[in-house]
Amino acid sequence: MMCTTCGCGDGEVTIEGRDHSHNLQHHEHHHSNGLDSMADPVHRQVTGISRARMVKVEQDILTLNNAYAGDNRRYFAQHGDFAVNLVSSPGSGKTTLLTETILALPRLINTAVIEGDQQTSRDAERIRDTGVPTLQINTGKGCHLDAHMISHAIEHLGLTDDTLCFIENVGNLVCPAAFDLGEAHKVAILSVTEGEDKPLKYPDMFHAADVMLLNKIDLLPYVDFDVDRCVEYARRVNPDIQVFEVSATRGEGLGDWLAWLQRGLQKTIAGKPSTAAGLTWNDNELETDMVAGAAEVNARGGERP
Repeated sequence: MMCTTCGCGDGEVTIEGRDHSHNLQHHEHHHSNGLDSMADPVHRQVTGISRARMVKVEQDILTLNNAYAGDNRRYFAQHGDFAVNLVSSPGSGKTTLLTETILALPRLINTAVIEGDQQTSRDAERIRDTGVPTLQINTGKGCHLDAHMISHAIEHLGLTDDTLCFIENVGNLVCPAAFDLGEAHKVAILSVTEGEDKPLKYPDMFHAADVMLLNKIDLLPYVDFDVDRCVEYARRVNPDIQVFEVSATRGEGLGDWLAWLQRGLQKTIAGKPSTAAGLTWNDNELETDMVAGAAEVNARGGERP
């Protein structure tokens, strides 16, 4: 069973500390498909029903979520916003990798973050220290972000056009695999301290991800972890997955990751309905800035300014 039985509770969600239960009738959205008139079952407790009924409820939940995700995806495309959904288990170094990525990006790139956690705004505060707009979603008992939450986050955050938007999901390698948020790509972060067989243990997540960031490679001399075997496992599940080996604390491998983000943002901006308006840059200058940013992270030894 998915989130119909895992404990996700109605009325638990808050955005920036404000209650945000899933009652759609009191919000205006950027949606245009009539979803706001529907009752939202995404986090409704379900008990005492048959297996067949449970499967139907799960299908309904994902169908409704996917409709919201479609609206979010259209919004991102129309505004030239490149949205990346960062997923991992707790302790992978996801937030540190995100903050160091932001610090290494050229300043001419607009960046924003939607931060998901069950409780506290500690990670959002760390990300805000980098100077980028950041919005906190607390899911309470919920174990993942869903597309409806992201639709509200888009409104509250006030995304500008041509923005690289990071969505840091709740630490969980199960349910986030099934919930499309409207992002361009899921990026699975796996640290070398977690075990090389994670892609086989959680195949749905690594099948859904387009990129795997193998983090904490600076610790390879101290742990029993076979990089080649891990990559082989990931590609056994998803032959097309791209793999970047990185160290968030030392800046190793960040250049390729930053270049991938740059290409995705450029492609998204170029695909806007109106291509006359949009972010332009000199590729050579941008590459120089990214290399310098990664070198700065390395020189700091992972310490934020």
